[in-house]
Amino acid sequence: MLLIQLTSSHGPAECELAVRLTLRELLRDCAVHGIDVQMLEESPTPAGYRSVLLRCEGHTGPLHGWLGTIQWIFDSPLRPHHPRRNWFVAVQKCEPPQQLPADGEIVFQACKASGKGGQHVNTTDSAIHALHVPSGMAVKVMSERSQHANKRLARELLGLKLARLNAQGEDRARHARSLQHWQVERGRPVKVFRV
Repeated sequence: MLLIQLTSSHGPAECELAVRLTLRELLRDCAVHGIDVQMLEESPTPAGYRSVLLRCEGHTGPLHGWLGTIQWIFDSPLRPHHPRRNWFVAVQKCEPPQQLPADGEIVFQACKASGKGGQHVNTTDSAIHALHVPSGMAVKVMSERSQHANKRLARELLGLKLARLNAQGEDRARHARSLQHWQVERGRPVKVFRV
């Protein structure tokens, strides 16, 4: 299994369009190589996507050629006469969560799926809404046809979100430690040493 994130980062709407184009090409490449792809998370925008998280299974070796920065060169269809023609997308490998949340920490609730699917949508409660009680994080998974598979994906998705939250907390703590170097008070010492 390989988790891949496509992101426009902080780029303009043209980069969001480039994410949509990159996703299209990546899915074509996966189809050629027989790689099974599931979209776990997406942040759609009017132009395309801010980010997309994919789960790829099978022989994922060819996908390593996609990791890094993807450059798209085109005139902006969103802003005519804009001088910029280069738009960038990051394709990153995400580490799967090392530890998944325990079942006792997650409340699963079955619900009806929505969206595409024809006559099978809204006929069974196969979608899963999962709530991680300690953190309050919630996800809804409906990409699979069975509750069991959707529960497994929900647990993995919550694990990824918790890992990101922990990493952000570590980054904030590191940044706060760095700022403390500039906050040394000169005067009113709590201890004084003389040599």
